[in-house]
Parts: sequence; C-alpha cells; structure tokens
Amino acid sequence: MGRDAEGTSPPVSSSELEQEEEEEDCYLSDQEDDALEESVLQVLEDEHLEDCHWSASSVITKESILAAQREDLRKVMELLGLREHHARTLLIHYRWDVERIFELLDQKGRDRLFSEAGIRLQYTNNAGTTSSAEVTCNVCYDDVPPSAASEMDCGHSYCNDCWTEYFIVKINEGQSRRVRCMAPKCNAICDEAIIRKLVIARHPDIAERFERFLLESYIEDNDTVKWCPSTPHCGNAIRVKGDIYCEVECTCGCQFCFNCSLQAHSPCSCLMWELWIKKCHDESETVNWITVNTKPCPKCHKPVEKNGGCNLVACICGQAFCWLCGGATGRDHTWSSISGHSCGRFTDDQTKKTEEARRDLYRYMHYHNRYKAHTDSLKQEAKLKNEIQGKISISENKESKIKDYSWVINGLNRLFRSRRVLSYSYPFAFYMFGDEIFKDEMTPQEREMKQNLFEDQQQQLEFNVERLSGFLEKDFQLFTDDEIMDTMKHVINLSNVVDKLCKQMYQCIENDLLYPLRTPHNIAPYKSKGLDRALELNISWDSAEQSAQSTKCSQDEHRNQPASTILGKRTELHGSSSDNRGHQSNKRERVDANGGGGGTLFDLNVPAEVVDKI
Repeated sequence: MGRDAEGTSPPVSSSELEQEEEEEDCYLSDQEDDALEESVLQVLEDEHLEDCHWSASSVITKESILAAQREDLRKVMELLGLREHHARTLLIHYRWDVERIFELLDQKGRDRLFSEAGIRLQYTNNAGTTSSAEVTCNVCYDDVPPSAASEMDCGHSYCNDCWTEYFIVKINEGQSRRVRCMAPKCNAICDEAIIRKLVIARHPDIAERFERFLLESYIEDNDTVKWCPSTPHCGNAIRVKGDIYCEVECTCGCQFCFNCSLQAHSPCSCLMWELWIKKCHDESETVNWITVNTKPCPKCHKPVEKNGGCNLVACICGQAFCWLCGGATGRDHTWSSISGHSCGRFTDDQTKKTEEARRDLYRYMHYHNRYKAHTDSLKQEAKLKNEIQGKISISENKESKIKDYSWVINGLNRLFRSRRVLSYSYPFAFYMFGDEIFKDEMTPQEREMKQNLFEDQQQQLEFNVERLSGFLEKDFQLFTDDEIMDTMKHVINLSNVVDKLCKQMYQCIENDLLYPLRTPHNIAPYKSKGLDRALELNISWDSAEQSAQSTKCSQDEHRNQPASTILGKRTELHGSSSDNRGHQSNKRERVDANGGGGGTLFDLNVPAEVVDKI
C-alpha cells in the first residue's frame, strides 16, 4: 500500500493519452499544427502538384452551344479564309480541335489538310450556268434546266430531285454531319447550304433534324466537350481545356469523370472502375460462390450444397452421388465408404481449380466489404451536415468567446473528400495487385513490395479519417471554451494530416505504381479543394459589326444564311482571356473566380447519389 501511495501519479487526461498515442504512431502532434499547415501550403506552392494536371472546365448550356460552336468556326474561317461549311467540315474531321488544325497546317500544308478532310476548293457556280441548255442528270438521266440542277465544289452536278432524295436518306441514316458527294469514288463533302435549301423545300421536319445534327456535332464529334450524364438530363455539356483525365461538376450538381462519363471514381482509372461496376452488378461472384461451395447433380445438373455429414449427398430430384468425385451412386453407404462405388475420378486438377476459385472469391470479398463499409460511412456522415448546422447555431447563440466555427465546416468538407478517396482506393488495389489487368506487368516480388507500400499509406489514411470523423461527431455545442479549443486543434490538425496523406497516396499511385508500367494508365488527379465546378460560358454581344465584317470576307456566298446561324456572337470563359493557349493565366483566374464562391455553407463535394445538393 505504501509503495502504491508513493508511486501514485496524477490522473492522465484523455487528451494526453491521445497525444502520447499520436507520438507513438509517428503522427503529428497538436503543437505542430501551424507548422504543418505552412508546410502543406509550401509544398503546393513549390512543387505545383495540381498544376501538373491542369484542366479548366466550362458549362455549355442549350442557349450557348450555338455560340460556342460559332466561336470555333470563326477562328478557322478567319485564319484559313474558308466558308462556313468548309470550316465545319474541317473541324468535324479533326474532332473540333482548333489547335490541332493549326499544327497540322504547318506539318501537312494547306492542300493536303483540306484533301484529307474532304474539302475541294475548286469553287463553282452552284446556282447554275448562264447557258440555257438543259443538263442531263447522271442518276435519273432526265434532262433538266440549269436552275433545277446543283453543282458541288467537286464539280459533280445532278438534278435537285436526286440530290434531295439522297440527302433525305443520309439524314435519316444519321450521316448528316458529313454528307459525301454521291458520285462514285468522290470523297468531297456536300455544301450544307445546298442541303438545307433543297431539303427544307420538301421536308421541313427533316431539315430541322439536319440543323440539330449540325449543332450537336460540336459535342458528339468533339473530344473536349461531353454531355452531362445527369438523369434526367439537364441539357448541359461540359467543355474541358487541358488534361481530359479529370473529374468535373456540372452546374446541375452532377459530378462525373470527364473521360468515361461515369461517376467520379478517382483514384480508380476508368478501366478499373468499369470492371469493378461490372463485377459488383453481374452474377460473376455468384458463379464463383457456386463453384466453391456446390457440386452439380449428375442427373438434373442442379447445384447441390453439402451442409454436413458424410460424402454421400442427395439431390432434391432423388439422385444420390459422391461429393468427392460427383459420380452417381446408390444410397447404401457407411461413414467412410459408399456401397458399390470406388471413387477414382477425383483429380488434383479439380482441387487446384476449386482452391483458386475460393481464393479469388475471398480476395474479392475482402476488398468489396471494405469498399462498401466506407461507402456506407460516407452516406451516414453526409447526414452530419444538418446536425452540425444545428450545433453551430446553438454554439453561436450561447455566451462564449468563440464565435467562428468555420473549422467545423472545413473539417466536414475534408472528411467527405478523404472518405471518398479512401473508398475508391479499395477497387484500385483490387485490380492494381491482381491478375485481371497487370498480370504480366510486375514480378511477384515487385507486386508484393508495391502492395505493402500502398497498403501502409492506405492504413495511415484510414486511421486518421476515422479519428477526424470521431471528433466531428462530438457534441461541441455542450463543451466549455477550453474543450472547444481542444477539439478545434484536433480537427484542424487531422484535416491537414488527412489532406497531406491523400496527396502522398496519389503521388505513390502515379509515380511508384502506374508510371513504371508498360501500358499507359491514367487517373484523375487529387483535388485538395474538391472537384472543379464548371463555369458557365458567358455570351457577350460585343463587336458584332467587326465579326460580321470578318465573316463576309471569308464567306461571300453565304450572306443569306438562316437566322439559326448567329454572327457576331462570341463565347468567353469567366475570368480568362480569348487566347486559349494561355493555360497558366486561365487557371489562376479560374481559381480566383471560384474563390468567391466560399459563401455557401456546405460545399461538400460528395457524389450526387450520396447526398442531395443544396
């Protein structure tokens, strides 16, 4: 008793125990909070981690899609001195990549560039010749007056009736974006103005469809523009400048991977995520379970599960058979043998096959259970937003020196983003260290070493994410000022640690795991501030006369265009110049513009299926 009294020490508080635990596990302590925040900012500033995956996204609405298309048409028309339908043909052929057209112009030259796109510049009089002699159509062999025939840029002339029927067939077949001349072995693209004039006279509804196809070609044939995959469809499209392997958010709230148009799934690659979705939704794992745990009945071939007892099993159809070899037998048996049956067909290959199927099943269950656990945690934690909003209101109204609770909101944002990364890291690990994709890319020793490296970082991230979740779930509205300050230090510290661990995991994936592979494999980069929210295109009506003047010089034959083709209509990104090559300046202005959106209380950046957008 005396020794106990002498050795009695003051009680250790829970905060001190947490601090000791942090020091033992090599995690940053509370005193290093400020230094950590500065170091993280310094890393971003010095190494430009996010700048190496630059991308800027913008939303193209139903109202601005025509103006966005006209902007690219105007650039090509002004630089190359082309008419509108020639510029459209060139852009569709090269997937609406204006910069690539300018590069190929220097490499291939003007004539080859146009020839490969199906453009013929031998301009002819499409209105007909001045001669009054009739023209013979080489399709129907009717003699028609010159006013009833049309000639394309390639020089082939047919009667308007044959042209019209040909155009209608092509439009109905969905080939209206690039309607080729109907002359044999002619690859020239027909003039869209002639198509429009002839079709609208006979079938205005088909002509309207033709106009819609031309308009939608800016999205359907454009590698940098894709429809928003929201359901129901919001009608918006997203245009990305820079790296297409990115995740974006539409103004409707839908978050998706721009490359594959599926839900945001980083750090999984698009191929990994597609395989994972298929594996989770089809019956492949059911088949694996049946292979491992059942044997087919030799009579009715239905799968039979052995639930105990000896090796004689009976199917519901009445057939008895041996569990070891699957052969039909009688019902007379003992515990160790079956009457009249000698099991000689059991082979080691079947055992090996069953063991492999069992191992694959257990491996899938390991990763799927952890993926689902974190996904379920994300759904549960999404409900915290309403609870925290109520806790903040109570805390702000009570008598306290602490009035700023932005650290709670920042911690909640960080929790959602890191939990999302953590949940998708398990499908990534399943395919990265399995045989489905990279079977011959790594030796067993390399695979084991890289798997240990990745799982160590994954474990650290998981540990700190759970701790951050625990602090945010506390009822801080009931705490004293000292307890609130202590909780705030933990939340800020853990938020910074989790953010840094996410960056380190992505660096490990990109540099140590994917980069050495022979097959290129790309993932969307980690965004510390959440997914990029696309900015709406701003349609400005300035310089209409100047734009119309420049257009007249390049398309003198198209002065009487329908009202659907708007001249002098320009599109600009918010906070960016009209020079699309100024990537760095565009990015900085885009970030500054987003910085003004911090007034929203809950910017959660969680998947659309997890939480409803505010």
